[in-house]
Amino acid sequence: MEIEHHRQPELQSTATTATAAATEPTKPLNVKCLLLLLLNVILLLIGGTGSPLLLRVYFLHGGNRKWFTSFLQTAGFPFLLPPLLFSFLRSPRRHIFLMSPFLLISSIFIGLLTGIGNLFFSYGISYLPVSTSSLLLSTQLGFTAVFAFFIVKQKFTASSINAVMLLTFGAVVLGVHANGDRPEGESQAKYYIGFLMTIAAAVLYGLVLPLVELMYAKSKMMISYSLVMEIQVVIGLTATIFCAVGMTINKDFQAISRESHHYGLGETKYYMVMFFTTIITQCFFLGLVGTINYSSALLGGVILAICLPITEVFAVFFFREKFDGEKGVAVALSLWGTASYFYGEYNAYRRSKSVAMKAMLPVSVSASAK
Repeated sequence: MEIEHHRQPELQSTATTATAAATEPTKPLNVKCLLLLLLNVILLLIGGTGSPLLLRVYFLHGGNRKWFTSFLQTAGFPFLLPPLLFSFLRSPRRHIFLMSPFLLISSIFIGLLTGIGNLFFSYGISYLPVSTSSLLLSTQLGFTAVFAFFIVKQKFTASSINAVMLLTFGAVVLGVHANGDRPEGESQAKYYIGFLMTIAAAVLYGLVLPLVELMYAKSKMMISYSLVMEIQVVIGLTATIFCAVGMTINKDFQAISRESHHYGLGETKYYMVMFFTTIITQCFFLGLVGTINYSSALLGGVILAICLPITEVFAVFFFREKFDGEKGVAVALSLWGTASYFYGEYNAYRRSKSVAMKAMLPVSVSASAK
């Protein structure tokens, strides 16, 4: 399944901008790319909504291993090997791996950042209600916008600035009224540690998105879906090794069997939670990398923000978490910021499409004249 990656590998000069704009509108017409984009968006929605809920189930019923849950978030990468093998057997290529040395090194670096981000997120969700941690994690969209400005030269617009400010205010509202939803038996110190750790995870996840987009642009390769899966395997393997080292130091491997025996839902359900956490989080990371490939880091951030209200509803329904006025304001600000960002990008796309059509017009007229 070889699908070309249509973004330009490097920043264009003024002389070539018109040509690039002329070819850009053809991207949405590629039905196969649209279907793959839709598939990855669905995977991202499933992973972005289900992952925090499953992790919270683990911690609520007696789980206490942060390195272990960080390990689980990327340990599902072997599930990508059968599709990769199938792709290799179907294709005429001679090389098993498509990755260049640059992509390999970049993926390893991103994998380390992902492992650290997962550890921060595990600490956050172990101390905070899902509804609060999800709201804090939604600030990732703002960090994505800031990092995208510096890393991939994506310009700030009024809509993106508005989105960053609204998402920041939402986090501030939660911070000012912190402790109101502190879980029973949780100390104030741990609550604030969870708060800061979740913000740190949002920063790292916001950094990863533009880095993946930059990696694609600088690779100067045709980015097929097979290559996307290879990249995710390397990212997952690196993050998993990083967390496995942490588990070894923390003696988590020896504690898993003991923890399963004392788990509140029973030993069988303990391992079921672990298994589905691995699968769902792999859907998340594969969907994220694929969405960036077939669209942009922006859309990845927007889809993650859309997961917010879904997660909030499930958290209130399944965990009976309190949803007070402060959380309502924070959710409203988050959704408002996301809508503002999405609307701004939609207008930018319409303007670029209009410019591209105007750029193509003289060519068409000239061709008809001949």
